[in-house]
Amino acid sequence: MTGTLATEIETLLTAAFAPTRLAVINDSAKHHGHTGDDGSGESHFTIEIESAAFAGVSRLQRQRLINAALGDIPGQRVHALAIKASAPGE
Repeated sequence: MTGTLATEIETLLTAAFAPTRLAVINDSAKHHGHTGDDGSGESHFTIEIESAAFAGVSRLQRQRLINAALGDIPGQRVHALAIKASAPGE
């Protein structure tokens, strides 16, 4: 897939969860020079996602679902992901 890692994350999450709201925020500049900063400018992200798929699902399970949808991105291609997942109306 071409494009930035943020775009790839957006594409994967949109396909997996059909979110009603999605923001993928690149926080890498805040972590420049810290552990996990690989110099790529794409090492730390915050994901804010709202989807009906998360209704009745625990916070931990939501994070597991998101990590599974992202494949090798968490922990291998990205050092850190902050995940804020909710269902509509929460």
